[in-house]
Amino acid sequence: MIIDTHMHEKTYSSDSFLSLEDIVKKSKSMGLDGVCITDHESNEIKDFAHQFSKQSGFLILVGAEVLTHEGDITVFGLDDLPKEKIHAQQLIDLTLKAGGVAISAHPFRHNNRGMGKFIENVQGLSGIEAFNGSTFPHHNLYAYGLSSELSIPALGASDAHTIDAIGKYATLIPGNIRDEKDFIEAVKSGRVSPVVYSNNKYESLDINQMLYNKPIYKKAI
Repeated sequence: MIIDTHMHEKTYSSDSFLSLEDIVKKSKSMGLDGVCITDHESNEIKDFAHQFSKQSGFLILVGAEVLTHEGDITVFGLDDLPKEKIHAQQLIDLTLKAGGVAISAHPFRHNNRGMGKFIENVQGLSGIEAFNGSTFPHHNLYAYGLSSELSIPALGASDAHTIDAIGKYATLIPGNIRDEKDFIEAVKSGRVSPVVYSNNKYESLDINQMLYNKPIYKKAI
C-alpha cells in the first residue's frame, strides 16, 4: 500500500487549507491507498476521520505532529498528547510506553522545527521522515543519509497543507494496512520505504540521480 504519512486538515491545523473531502478526493485521483492526518498538537479529528474513512471507503489514519524542544515528531498510538512542550526523548518514551511509534519529521528543515543531528542523541525513534514534500531536496537528502547511517527506517510524506502538495512523497508499505495498529506494526518492523509521485504514478527513489540533479525516479511500483 502507498500511504501519505503526514498531512494537515484545517479543522485542527489552523495553517491548513484542506478538508477531509479535499484530501480523500485528491488522494484517490493520485492512486494513494491511504493518508495519515497529523495535525499540530492534536488528534481530535480521530473519530470524525474514522467515520469519514468508512463512508468514503478510503483509509484515513490519525496521529499527531508534536513540537518538542528539539523539533517536530509525528506520533501514532499516543492518545493522550502532552499538554505542554516537552523534550523529544520524553515524547518518544511516552509513545513507546503506549505501544506507538515516533517519527522525526523533516529533521533538517531550517525553521527551528527539525531535530537535525539531535536524532543521534535520542533512543527509540521508529522512523525518520527522509522525504518531505514541503522541504528542500538537499535537506531531504541529509535526512535520508542520517536514516541510513543510524539504520532507522526512512519514510516519505507530503506534509500537505494545500491541495497541490498532497502526495508529492509517500511511503510504500507491503501488505494490507487496515488501521493505526497495522501501520504501527509495519513501521516497527521496518517494512517501509519512501516513494515519489512522477508521471502520474508512484515510483521508487533513485538517490544517486538525486545527488547529481538528474530525474529522481527509478522504476514504477
